[in-house]
Amino acid sequence: MNPQVVLLVISAYFLLLFLISWFTSRKVTADTFFTGDRQSPWFLVAFGMIGASLSGVTFISVPGEVGNTNFYYFQVVLGYTLGYFTIAKVLLPLYYRLNLVSIYSYLEERFGFWSYKTGSFFFILSRALGSSLRLYLVASVLQLILFDSLGIPFWVSVLITVGLIWLYTYRGGIKTVVWTDTLQTAFMLASVVITIILIGKDLEIKSLGDYISAVNQDDRSAIFNWDWKAGTNFFKQFISGAFITIVMTGLDQDMMQKNLTCRTLGDAQKNMFWFTIILVVVNILFLSLGVMLYLYAEAKGIALPAKSDQLFPMLATQHFSAFTGIVFVLGITAAAYSSADSTLTALTTSFCYDFLQIERKYAPEERVAIRKKVHIAFTGLMFFLILAFYWLNDQSVINSVFIIAGYTYGPLLGLYSFGLFTKLKVQDKWVPYLALAAPLITYLISSNSEKLLWGYKFGFEALILNGALMFLELYLIRKKA
Repeated sequence: MNPQVVLLVISAYFLLLFLISWFTSRKVTADTFFTGDRQSPWFLVAFGMIGASLSGVTFISVPGEVGNTNFYYFQVVLGYTLGYFTIAKVLLPLYYRLNLVSIYSYLEERFGFWSYKTGSFFFILSRALGSSLRLYLVASVLQLILFDSLGIPFWVSVLITVGLIWLYTYRGGIKTVVWTDTLQTAFMLASVVITIILIGKDLEIKSLGDYISAVNQDDRSAIFNWDWKAGTNFFKQFISGAFITIVMTGLDQDMMQKNLTCRTLGDAQKNMFWFTIILVVVNILFLSLGVMLYLYAEAKGIALPAKSDQLFPMLATQHFSAFTGIVFVLGITAAAYSSADSTLTALTTSFCYDFLQIERKYAPEERVAIRKKVHIAFTGLMFFLILAFYWLNDQSVINSVFIIAGYTYGPLLGLYSFGLFTKLKVQDKWVPYLALAAPLITYLISSNSEKLLWGYKFGFEALILNGALMFLELYLIRKKA
């Protein structure tokens, strides 16, 4: 791939983002950054959330993982639908009734000060680590195909990347992100569809029916696994998918902040309904792309890389046409930045509202200056976290961070479940300690489960165990009537 062409394409892409930023931030108030003035069209939010819910890691890893676990990931996606229904019918009505900006302020009203701070802390910890890691993985790909050839060191390219994200979000915040995410989702989906079409043409697949047949007849398109001991068992995946959705969307400030910019609860619920349908279709596309990538490699006699998530980047940059390679670069760039820009905005919002209590303690004219400082501080944090992952450069560490990030949502699941499904009060001062204990106990149980539970191996359902332990702990410190 020609580095100059890649640079030109990425530059044009960011220019478009800056135009959107200028358009959306012309008339802003002190609270626009956080609330989008609650004027976002629901259909834009629904479409843009696709890009935010996915990432560059998804863009690379889901197609590659088809070679290891077939279409089993789709069992998780089916579970998502139940989770989104719960969010639309249970959590969104609660958030709109309380007129929340930060969703964690519910915990203060329900339990008290320390529960509130605990919920917000676990969100910030998880999102800061997870999003920085995702951006690191994508930045590493771009470094290989672009910046190395230009003689730009990794830390400079990362500084430019996070600096650009800060620039196009620092005024409009969530109002800008709703629109940029829509554009970036469109680029990401177009990239997947175009890549599938171009691979098909190279393999002489001519019609939509032929594409469907090629995928359906491949053994890797098997969806269901009924082996109860396996981590990819249907019931484990489906139930875990529902809970993952509830915590990573419904209890996540990043995802919910977009929903709360809709004009009404009804609009937010419509957004969630259509978002669910689109997300299911998008995941089918990603999995189908995985089959097409393996069919292409087999047809061309190309040796598979050692790690499955290297398959798509390798084929796109070394074997596909230059045009297909550019499409890949646009897709992975869009997937990465649609996740990173919304995360940066959500982290800023959560810290300003949950820890600085910006709406209670400061006048409107002071809020802007404070918010800008917090925004640039989180930009710097993301920069240093990405460099830390680069210096560690250890795949096992990367996997561990993903697992740890998943564990941080367990306490949130327990807190919200206890708040919504009981009327009990708790001894609030103990909540931070319990929130640390639940993930630790979960880790000890899951890492020894094969010995303790007759060969049972935990997968994503460790999250459910984590939340259940937090729920039990809260029950044990309930206040006596």
